[in-house]
Amino acid sequence: MRSSMTSRDTSPNTAQGVSQSAGLPVVAIALVSLFILLVWFGTLEARHLLRSDEGRYAEIAREMFATGDWVTIRYNGLKYFEKPPFHMWVTALSYTLFGVGDWQARLCVALSGMIGLLASMLAAKRWYGIRASLLTGLVLVAAPMWSVASHFNSLDMTLSGAMACVLAFMLLAQHPSATPASRRNWMWACWVAMGVAILTKGLVGIALPGLVLVIYTLVSRDFGLWRRLHLVTGIVLMLIVTVPWFWLVSERNPEFLNFFFIHEHWQRYTSTVHSRKGPLWYFVPLLVAGFIPWLGLMPRMWQVMRGGAAAARAATVKPFQPALLAGIWAIAIFVFFSLSGSKLPGYIVPIFPALAILAAVALEKIDERAWKRQLNGMLVVAAIGLLASPVVATLNSDNTPNDLYRLFAVWVGTAFVLMLGGIFLARKLLASKGVMVSITAYSLAMFTSFTVALLGHEVMGRPTSGVDMAPAIKAVLTDDMPIYGVRMLDHTLPYYLRRTTIMVEWPDELEFGTKQEPQKWIPTLDAFIAKWQDGQHAVGIMSAATYKLLEERKVPMYKIGQDKRRVAVTNFPLPGQAPAAPQQEPNRAP
Repeated sequence: MRSSMTSRDTSPNTAQGVSQSAGLPVVAIALVSLFILLVWFGTLEARHLLRSDEGRYAEIAREMFATGDWVTIRYNGLKYFEKPPFHMWVTALSYTLFGVGDWQARLCVALSGMIGLLASMLAAKRWYGIRASLLTGLVLVAAPMWSVASHFNSLDMTLSGAMACVLAFMLLAQHPSATPASRRNWMWACWVAMGVAILTKGLVGIALPGLVLVIYTLVSRDFGLWRRLHLVTGIVLMLIVTVPWFWLVSERNPEFLNFFFIHEHWQRYTSTVHSRKGPLWYFVPLLVAGFIPWLGLMPRMWQVMRGGAAAARAATVKPFQPALLAGIWAIAIFVFFSLSGSKLPGYIVPIFPALAILAAVALEKIDERAWKRQLNGMLVVAAIGLLASPVVATLNSDNTPNDLYRLFAVWVGTAFVLMLGGIFLARKLLASKGVMVSITAYSLAMFTSFTVALLGHEVMGRPTSGVDMAPAIKAVLTDDMPIYGVRMLDHTLPYYLRRTTIMVEWPDELEFGTKQEPQKWIPTLDAFIAKWQDGQHAVGIMSAATYKLLEERKVPMYKIGQDKRRVAVTNFPLPGQAPAAPQQEPNRAP
């Protein structure tokens, strides 16, 4: 790794100079960028929302948009204080500008992923030059964990985009040629990004950067870094970003502080209260799968990190070590969540921008022979994936029948065929056009193949979303007609109905909200049956098992829709419709 005194920020300003520095013609850079942007944003509408995160956060934002209350977060009309509002604010703003829809619901994560990618490229350019900047973008766009998460409506990518900005702005601020004003401004931007991270997912937005910084200064012995962080003014800026909402929501909801900070932070990390347990190695296969196109670079990335540290130890004045900070960022966050009592796949997404910068520096130095070995290794992986893809066609589950898995297997196989084709093309271009062109073709092939596999998931996602049931339900709904979620919290169908549901008996993750506003739900099945038969027209959504139970209790129900996950019924007949008759046991001889 180059030390801070030899880092390159002297790339030419002319198009020819940029082309020479990057190893690609400017026109090619523009076309590659256009392709990535078109695929990145153009596929947001191609899939329906999945449960539970996608439907949950789309619906919370829809209720925020519909009610005009952007302070007290509600889900299904009940108070929901598990997460802060930034992600939902952006989504509600998207609804305001463009209407309610699936691509609008995913716009926040797509923007977050792209902003995080561009910020990482900017930091890499400042320290290592334009070639490393382009490589950083190519690595990150082809890392499946980053590209997939950028198309999945969840808080994890919004947090990761903000965290990528925290890391990038820190790197930009600490460049040795930064002027005092530039350093101050980039550090202020870093503190604001931390405020956004806190408003997205809570205290991890400052705890994780703080942990990384402490470890970095202990390892590098660069304690002078703390004097360059603009702590006082930076903390003030972060508080300006975060405090208003925390103060307003606490003022309106006194129960918020205990639930949010104790239950959702301390207990989530230190216990298994959220039933999201996992072994210590839980994130290892996710890291392997999420960074698989670049796994062969790991030894070189380690050398990049170690090489910079060795050069710094030999220096009389401690230089800032960007590669060491990036490496510690990835390792510390990975270990932090591995030790947590609550684990979900998206928790480690913030490590990928740091890995991308390290991989880019490693790729910048790679020769044709080493890059060919990388291509050959991934060629084996893709071939194994193609040979194994028929296994998908053998799967079956209660909610997803085998015929849907067979359809998805075709998409998976197609994705691996594209991957193989892209790798062969990259091998051919390596011989004729050089390493940079080959890496670009390889990255685009990986990005395209993973996108195809993600798009193919729609064959399973659409049936579980409930979107096909929505027209039949909407046909009987009136504005004053309640919809009951009977022993079921459906995360997607209410969004497609544009209506909230009234929970019955089983509150699921809305238990806190039902305790705060008990009048807004029905705690027992008997109470629901009485309400169902009080004469007011209503719709019920339930599982097949609950439907059978109510049938056996001879509750009048008129089925208007059914799929593998749910049954929709009314308590009034449609023209020419009779109530479902309870099933009778066959007579048996004594």
